[in-house]
Amino acid sequence: MNIRTFNLPTTLTIIRILIIPIFVIEAPSNPQLGAFLFLIAAGTDFLDGYLARKFKQITKVGIILDPIADKLLVITALIILVDLVRIPAWIATVIILREFIITTLRFYALSRGVVIPAEKAGKAKTVLQMIAILFLLLAEEIYGIDFYDLGLVLIYIATLVAVYSGIQYIFHFWRNIK
Repeated sequence: MNIRTFNLPTTLTIIRILIIPIFVIEAPSNPQLGAFLFLIAAGTDFLDGYLARKFKQITKVGIILDPIADKLLVITALIILVDLVRIPAWIATVIILREFIITTLRFYALSRGVVIPAEKAGKAKTVLQMIAILFLLLAEEIYGIDFYDLGLVLIYIATLVAVYSGIQYIFHFWRNIK
């Protein structure tokens, strides 16, 4: 683990956190701008993890801040999508509840010195959520593709994957925390 607290991956995570208030202000009245801001923030999510692994710049601060930034971004976007009446409230509730439970378990495990890495299903959930949210914010037809309908299908799939990966994580948690 890298000793330096602040490096490029951690800086990208902080930028993602700083984008969230701007996203909250802009997305409800201008969802296309919200989609652009969300795309930038989601891009930092993928980029910071890639850079941290590639250049061995994984830090304790990054391990803690990255999932918090991810959850804040997704939860904020889901609340905005419910407010814009683009997704049902129950979908946001299920995903947010899953994130809360898994984040709590992850930090508990971390406090005991146990790191439980994300599984493929958890990573798939994140990618599906990010794409679905982006499409639902766009919510228009471009080149014959109805992004709202596609986003709605993807958010339903992401919800199912979120539940599955949450159950999978709980089993891994109980196996590793004894």
